Amino acid sequence: MPTSSNSPEPVTTVFESDGVRVVDRGARIDVVLCTPDNRNAQTPRTWAALANVQQFVTSHTRAIVLSGEGVSFSAGLDRSMLGAPTPENPQTLASIGMSGETSLGEFIRDGQSAFRWWRESEVVTIAVVQGHAIGAGFQLALACDLVAVMPDASFAMREPRLGLIPDLGGTHALVSAVGYSRALEICASGRAVEAPEALSLGIAQFELKPKRIDDQVDEMVAALTAPSRGVLAELKGLLRAAAQSDTGQQLINEREAQIRRISALMREAH
Repeated sequence: MPTSSNSPEPVTTVFESDGVRVVDRGARIDVVLCTPDNRNAQTPRTWAALANVQQFVTSHTRAIVLSGEGVSFSAGLDRSMLGAPTPENPQTLASIGMSGETSLGEFIRDGQSAFRWWRESEVVTIAVVQGHAIGAGFQLALACDLVAVMPDASFAMREPRLGLIPDLGGTHALVSAVGYSRALEICASGRAVEAPEALSLGIAQFELKPKRIDDQVDEMVAALTAPSRGVLAELKGLLRAAAQSDTGQQLINEREAQIRRISALMREAH
């Protein structure tokens, strides 16, 4: 997704490697999956680059927008990871699996950490999805706080068809969005969830029109970041906790968060 030409913020590419480009726009960071020739397929190097985005988040950052170049958001795990190891590609699931369960667990944990922080970050994270978001691509979109879709967006969990399961945080996020039964149906069947259904199920929250995408994303980011960064950080934490808290605990969570906010406002007033 190109950057907006009418942005008042300076636009600087601060990182580009391993299929990921990071563009600093001041209050907003754009993260772009930038290997369109393979539909932004992911490798462990992609995950390391995605985890590296954290170092570019500053106290001025309010939102991160994640998108993919070309016709697809991400076609998921690079197919080379599923084959036998070669001199050009020695790290595959087979080679890692042969190293033992400890090595395999560390490999999965590293991938999970690259996805997990998108939801746990203090700033708002938004995935802008066009074309396919398959497997790891679907899970990466779900890792963000919010998902915006183009009319041609299509999501699918294909891991079960390969004898695998989604293991990058996608099961928790999908159940939170659509409930257990629908999540099971989507994952077990591996079917495509097109943009209209994704919106109706709650997988996506925003529908984008094909024209003037940048302006629509700018408006969306402006509306979501109207509260202060401190408020958004507390709000995100509260809403994440709500899924695991009973009513009594959530009342405590709200009370403690509000005390922190009022204290912060008092400090700012003086």
